[in-house]
Amino acid sequence: MKEVSVTASAAVRPTTRGVLYVHSAPSALCPHIEWAVGGVLGMAASMHWTPQPAQSGSYRAELSWSGGAGTAAAIASALRGWSHLRFEVTEEPTPGSEGARFSCTPDLGVFHAVTGLHGDIMIPEDRLKAAVVRAALGEGTLAGEIDKLLGKPWDDELETFRHAGEGAPVRWLHQVV
Repeated sequence: MKEVSVTASAAVRPTTRGVLYVHSAPSALCPHIEWAVGGVLGMAASMHWTPQPAQSGSYRAELSWSGGAGTAAAIASALRGWSHLRFEVTEEPTPGSEGARFSCTPDLGVFHAVTGLHGDIMIPEDRLKAAVVRAALGEGTLAGEIDKLLGKPWDDELETFRHAGEGAPVRWLHQVV
C-alpha cells in the first residue's frame, strides 16, 4: 500500500479513516461512483463490485479510506441524490473532530449523525428539544421522533442490504493531501 506524505495544509485537518459501503447500485452507475469517490480522495478508486443478492440487477462494494476530517461528508455529498443508489459512509473521530455516519436511500435521502469515540450516535441538545416539542404538539410520538434522530428509518431500509454484504472484501485507499 502506498503511503502519502502529509503536507502543512493537511496538518490543519486531522487524518482519520472510514468506510464507504455501497449497498446497492445499478451496474451502469458503478464506474460513476468510483469516479466521484476518486475525485474526493484525489486518486483512482477502483472498487470490487459483487452482485447484491437483496436486489436483482444491482451490485455492492466496500471501500476503506483514510483522509482528512470531513472526507465522509465530501463522499456523501458527491453521491447523494443519485437514483437507485443505497450507501453508507462512516468516519472515525479524531482528537480534534467527532466521527460521522451518513446513510442514503432513494426513498429517504441522506441521514447524517455525529458519532462518538465508540460509534454511538450523539444527538445535539437542540435536536432533542425540537423532537420533544414536535411530540408535544401531536406531530408524532416521542419514541418515533427519537427513532428519526437515531436514523432508524434508514437502518430499517438498509438492513437487508447490509446482511447480504457480509463477508465481502474491503480495500483501503488513502486520500492524497
